[in-house]
Amino acid sequence: MNRINTLFNIQYPIIQAGMIWASGWRLASAVSNAGGLGIIGAGSMYPDVLRDHIHKCKQATDKPFGVNLPLLYPDIDQLINIILEEKVPIVFTSAGNPKTWTGTLKAAGVTVVHVVSSSLFAEKSEAAGVDAVVAEGFEAGGHNGREETTTMVLIPAVAAKVKIPVIAAGGIGTGQAMVAAFALGAEGIQVGTRFVATPEASSHINFKNAVVDAREGDTMVSLKKLTPVRLIKNHFYDLVKAAEDEGADVEKLKVLLGRARAKTGMFEGNLSEGELEIGQVSALVKEIKPAAEIVKEIWDDFESGRKKIAMLEF
Repeated sequence: MNRINTLFNIQYPIIQAGMIWASGWRLASAVSNAGGLGIIGAGSMYPDVLRDHIHKCKQATDKPFGVNLPLLYPDIDQLINIILEEKVPIVFTSAGNPKTWTGTLKAAGVTVVHVVSSSLFAEKSEAAGVDAVVAEGFEAGGHNGREETTTMVLIPAVAAKVKIPVIAAGGIGTGQAMVAAFALGAEGIQVGTRFVATPEASSHINFKNAVVDAREGDTMVSLKKLTPVRLIKNHFYDLVKAAEDEGADVEKLKVLLGRARAKTGMFEGNLSEGELEIGQVSALVKEIKPAAEIVKEIWDDFESGRKKIAMLEF
């Protein structure tokens, strides 16, 4: 048992990331039932939809689960109220200032974790009173930090600056990567991409298959003038790259992005016109398998990896 196991009251320090259009109650409850920490991704949910997912998750598991809440999203007040009313025990916040809501959540007994992309933001999060931070490297899928710091550099940098537990994220989908993250100072891992390729994920089967088919170099960070986002290269990506190469400004990129691009690709399965947000570790994902099997596989490989290292002679 380490501080992450104790903080969340979970068997394994393996957290499933809260991802838009992928992490509803089915995935969250499956991961929690398997001994990890399942997270409902509220970023793509209207308030009434979030409440419904919380209700269903409570019915599907008696284990702890959490909600991921991007702080810059609309209806944030309503989402916070629902989380408090439903007594969700754990909240992962991201994409915003942790000072804004951490005090409110903590006063209600909620465990709060904030996602950061630099040691500076980790220190600010600790000062704001969060219980732990997720240090997410540039390999991660979806929206990324502007610093472009990789996980291998970010984890030790953050661990050296804060006293609270550090959870490693970005490019982590195997037990071997978990061993590396722990060696760098993490006490838990957050896994997103690997859990997209599961029957329980709410994303479209076309998107899941695209994740399995992805190889090294198939994801790129795009839309840096707006909010940097790592996605699978497709026709939409080609349009964005061409516009950026021609010097398109923020307004032109907003028009090109339009509305619901992520939903179009990840939830509706349009692999040409959609925004297919996924991490670099998709190159290591070879099949769709149940979330519980993934949790067990990561933990077993972590344990065997630690033993192998202990046996090495230098």
